[in-house]
Amino acid sequence: MDFNVKKLASGAGLFFTRAVQFTEEKLGQAEKTELDAQFENLMSRADCTKHWTERIYRQTEVLLQPNPSARIEEFLYEKLDRKAPSRITNAELLGQYMQEAAKEFGPVTPYGSTLIEVGECERRLGAAEREFLQTSAISFLTPLRNFLEGDWKTISKERRLLENLRLDLDACKARLKKAKVAEAKAACEGEMAPDFQETRPRNYVLSASASALWSEEVEKAEHELRVAQTDFDRQAEVTRLLLEGISSTHVNHLRCLHEFVEAQAAYYKRCHLHMQELQKELGRLPNAFALNSTHSMATAVSASEAINSPVETDTLKIEEVQAPATGTRKAKVLYDYDAADSSELSLLADELITVYTVPGMDSDWLVGERGNLKGKVPVTYLELLS
Repeated sequence: MDFNVKKLASGAGLFFTRAVQFTEEKLGQAEKTELDAQFENLMSRADCTKHWTERIYRQTEVLLQPNPSARIEEFLYEKLDRKAPSRITNAELLGQYMQEAAKEFGPVTPYGSTLIEVGECERRLGAAEREFLQTSAISFLTPLRNFLEGDWKTISKERRLLENLRLDLDACKARLKKAKVAEAKAACEGEMAPDFQETRPRNYVLSASASALWSEEVEKAEHELRVAQTDFDRQAEVTRLLLEGISSTHVNHLRCLHEFVEAQAAYYKRCHLHMQELQKELGRLPNAFALNSTHSMATAVSASEAINSPVETDTLKIEEVQAPATGTRKAKVLYDYDAADSSELSLLADELITVYTVPGMDSDWLVGERGNLKGKVPVTYLELLS
């Protein structure tokens, strides 16, 4: 019990001494040991790294999981050291609803068969998203969190210890300075004492005793200062090594950033491929999703001209078709198309062509021209421009 009381009293005294030193420094009444410029730069760089790593980590969490409730749930499972239950993605849920609706509407109907195809594509998109989330969490989020919860906490702990030892060092310097001033004052009073042979006044005895006591106090303060300086230098070296390790942290985070970009690029590439496949599949379905404007234009022109010049689709000769004086439009090709025969025109994604309709042609097709080339093109591969 005595040991604990002494330890508590010693700790309280040390805390009080540091508090006094810190307050006097803030008031400008005490000197402060300044760290070298390189050390200050290392600490500033570490603080900057922590600040931006934390912000990037939080925003990446929002990007990967926009739902705050889901993030809180994952955080609680992580703190409880339990595995979070697998959560279906929104795209997978949408695909599931579409396929269930197709069963109700009839899978052989145009709408039902289209729902099945789109729903399957959404499920594949959702699976790709889930894989991207898992990969990003492992390769990018985890290293950032390990730095914030591991390396940075160690650095902060050592920096606090260094600051406490710096306060102890400056307190020792102040104590030594006061002891030397008091010793010099006592020595000066001793020199002004009367002759020893004539008299031995009481104040002379007290002055000599005080001088001896202050000499002992100076020696004690010098010893404490040497110990405090040694502890401070040792801790400063430890802290410096940890701060210099921030460079290695940057290298590690750079590698993780590259992995995150690769995962993101692979995810969007897979999504693009899935959508391309869906577009092609829908183009093969009957009346999959003809553009309303194109369908209306083709129907109106066919109705108005069918009376005067009826032409059968089977006997339509592309080389004999002439562009009308009015009714031609520009169209942008959405994706590549390979002509099935000589009557069709092959297309390249993003190119611009001229299109128009002719009487008797299937409303799902238009005549397209690119330079001297001419042929039928599917409406579903085009985006009509105003």
